Amino acid sequence: MSSSDNPDTVTDRGLFGGSSSNKDEDKKKEEEGGGGFIEKVKDFIHDIGEKIEEAVGFGKPSADVSGIHVPHIGLHRADLVIDVLIKNPNPVPIPLVDIDYLIDSDGRKLVAGLIPDAGTIHAHGEETVKIPISISFDDIKDTYGDIKPGSIIPYLVRVVLLVDVPVFGRIKIPLQKAGKIPVPYKPDVDVDKIKFHHFSFEETTATIHLSLENKNDFDLGLNLLQYEMWLGDDSVVNAELTDSTKIDKQGITKMQIPFKFRPKDLGSAVWDMIRGRGTGYTIKGKIDVDTPFGNMKLPIDKVGGTTKLKKDDDDDDDDEE
Repeated sequence: MSSSDNPDTVTDRGLFGGSSSNKDEDKKKEEEGGGGFIEKVKDFIHDIGEKIEEAVGFGKPSADVSGIHVPHIGLHRADLVIDVLIKNPNPVPIPLVDIDYLIDSDGRKLVAGLIPDAGTIHAHGEETVKIPISISFDDIKDTYGDIKPGSIIPYLVRVVLLVDVPVFGRIKIPLQKAGKIPVPYKPDVDVDKIKFHHFSFEETTATIHLSLENKNDFDLGLNLLQYEMWLGDDSVVNAELTDSTKIDKQGITKMQIPFKFRPKDLGSAVWDMIRGRGTGYTIKGKIDVDTPFGNMKLPIDKVGGTTKLKKDDDDDDDDEE
């Protein structure tokens, strides 16, 4: 949203706040009834200001939120950069005294701040001022219980620029822009089974049948899966998978991951599986995914799961998945 053609003149600092001196002037104006000596002086000063403006070429600056970028978004926070394009029509540089900003979601404050002494806008020029902002998802979830992990929430960025312009004095330029941002939820991971194809004490080849559940209200485009898996206390595989796949929002994707391990180097948990018994497993890692909001790197982990080993010729209902 672009700034108005007639930004309000201000003498105070603070987000969207009016000054007490303005209130006093309004009270005096009401007492004078719109006339009297004070009003005539004001009109005279205004006329002189307009004549100086016409003679020297001074004008009020304009501004616009030209873009919002998300260079990083993860499980705990999102980093935003707000681009504000400011145009200065005056023959002299003008200082950008303050930048006040507030981001809210349906009236719930997500983050707010003040950037003092934010630079100078060149004469007859324009500058794109970048406002870096970090939003803590942990703080949001702790503060607002109705904002659930995995959801997409609307937000409104409000920015007030305070600039010092010759003739006009200090004026504020209010801006705002709306958008949406997710509150990411890490996917659930489960090992449905481990199926072995060739067994020997020196090397056994097998396939992990893995389920990834996307609990977010947006799709995940999987680029990379890095993981390590333990059977009991023994690490049996530490690898990465680079096959691209789509995990639909609120959906489950089945994956088959081949691996090799040496049973003679491992403990009793692996031998329990070979004998057809279930055993506990732990899997930890991360996924690299593309989303409508940018790239994300999300952790995956499952501790205390139970799985079992199946032979290649075992019949079960999961083989076609």
